Amino acid sequence: MRIGMILDKTFPPDPRVENEAISLIEKGHEVFLFCLKYNKNENDVLIKGIQVKRYQSNKLEYKLSALAYTFPFYSNLMNWKIGHFLKKFKIEAIHIHDMRIAEAAFKANKTLKLPTVLDLHDNMPEIMKLYAHLQKFPGKQLISPKRWKQKEEEFIQKASKIITVSQEFIEEVIGRTKISRDKIVLVPNTVHQSFYKDAVIDNLIVDSYKNDFVILYLGDTGLRRGLQTAIESLLILKEKIPNVKLVIVGISSTDPILKQQVIDLKLENQVDFKGWQDVSLFPSYILASAVCVSPLLRNIQHDVAYANKLFQYMSFGKPVLVSDAIAQKNLIERTNSGLVHLEKNAQDFADKVLQLYNDEALRYRLGQNGKQFVEEEFCWEKTSEKLIALYANLTK
Repeated sequence: MRIGMILDKTFPPDPRVENEAISLIEKGHEVFLFCLKYNKNENDVLIKGIQVKRYQSNKLEYKLSALAYTFPFYSNLMNWKIGHFLKKFKIEAIHIHDMRIAEAAFKANKTLKLPTVLDLHDNMPEIMKLYAHLQKFPGKQLISPKRWKQKEEEFIQKASKIITVSQEFIEEVIGRTKISRDKIVLVPNTVHQSFYKDAVIDNLIVDSYKNDFVILYLGDTGLRRGLQTAIESLLILKEKIPNVKLVIVGISSTDPILKQQVIDLKLENQVDFKGWQDVSLFPSYILASAVCVSPLLRNIQHDVAYANKLFQYMSFGKPVLVSDAIAQKNLIERTNSGLVHLEKNAQDFADKVLQLYNDEALRYRLGQNGKQFVEEEFCWEKTSEKLIALYANLTK
């Protein structure tokens, strides 16, 4: 089957898109990826078998994308481009990555009537409520999360199949939209076996922390990820663990707030901001750590999704400490691979770190449980089987 994936940004990088495309290619499908470019000199390219087709965009279009469900301009502009893509490459099935570009894709498919798969990476209407620009003028007046939710529900009804990233997300969607259970498929974000089997370790990174008790955070550092709780906990932890070090590998636009918090609390010696690092270095940081964390703040999105970082942590046998956001809490408790703290509660976060610090055998046992879970159940090679089955039955 000639599958047309639709992405409303540049590519690469996007690990989920890449993983799904490669798995489908390995099963004999052809995957053509519609994506955007902002540099006129970028050409179409073949990446790991993915036929990447880049369509020109610009800053105005990018800004209009935030208003996709306020005004029709963005969807109309993308409709034309997607229509060209579908016809030129004789696409037989459409795979839409997230909802921002969904309306344009459905418009382009109006006459072709191809089967459509809507891949909901996130609960976008809920995440939007947390965006800083939606808290003030003009974003607050122009962009309506309620309207985005209505559109999401419309697209869920229109699509042939839905993909989501957690069982909790599936239950939320079914409860809200009343779609049949067999219409929606679980394809979580998990790691390829190669992430931990073929990792090349940078011993300079590992050695640089050999004298520290490292608490590691990987990924987006936006405030909704809960790092302010982890930072505050260091006021307690440094008194009990003299060599404690919070290592943060990632970036976001709100990093100045985190860095100012560290300065205000006089914790410069306890926190390392490493900025964004290539994914190939993640295993080295994980191996250098004692505890790996995901202190998410609770909201509807975080309660139904868990981050890929959890499986990256687990794959190297590290115990994890997560907030009580429902999806990740359920995962960690079900696999007995870590501890759970109350969101926004620095004291509880610190208590759980101290429990792990004082019990090396517990750290090892929890870490091994997580490692076994990833190896036997939750690596990409296992979890992608439902994606393969979906496409095997899509046109039947």
